[in-house]
Amino acid sequence: MRPIVIGIAGGSGSGKTTVALRLAEHFVNRKVVILNHDSYYRDRRDLSLEERRQLNFDHPDAFENELLVAHLGRLRAGESIERPIYSYERHAREERTQTVGPATIILLEGIQVLTVPELRALMDIKLFIDCDADERLTRRILRDIHERGRSIHSVLEQYEKTVRPMHLQFVEPSKRYADLIIPRGGFNEVAVDLIVSKMREVLDHMEREGVR
Repeated sequence: MRPIVIGIAGGSGSGKTTVALRLAEHFVNRKVVILNHDSYYRDRRDLSLEERRQLNFDHPDAFENELLVAHLGRLRAGESIERPIYSYERHAREERTQTVGPATIILLEGIQVLTVPELRALMDIKLFIDCDADERLTRRILRDIHERGRSIHSVLEQYEKTVRPMHLQFVEPSKRYADLIIPRGGFNEVAVDLIVSKMREVLDHMEREGVR
């Protein structure tokens, strides 16, 4: 039986990872893989560090989606993959990779996962995490300062230059592809319970029918 693929999109700081972790908690007896779209940022080590810092990381073209599509295809076929490891400090991939899979459930999360038709075609359930812009910005500031060593000036500069305009141009419109739009993210207990029930329903159907 092939794995079920759940796409989780939403703006930066909306709580996508929290939702993915909350869903994974309900399937501890299954092989769950969480794939972060950020791991598939294009490797631009041909550029200097300063040049890489100036790249627009919020545009759909910033991601090597063709590699992610290929990896999802292999995971759906019951194989394992060598997932890239991305360094936010160097804005480049590490030399090493991480072996991932096989899996029963794949949770694919990222700001642009619903903007790519080839990715949407591989998803069984598509989710969009909706969150107020001021809350998303607050979470992003706290995350980037404490986890990625950024200054508040650089965070706000990037937000105004690329994060906000790319959100309005690409991320926000992608919610029309979602099967379910979730306000308040991982803190929305009703929505999480509904998604878990649907996932179990789909898994039961796939197991009965032997879907491959």
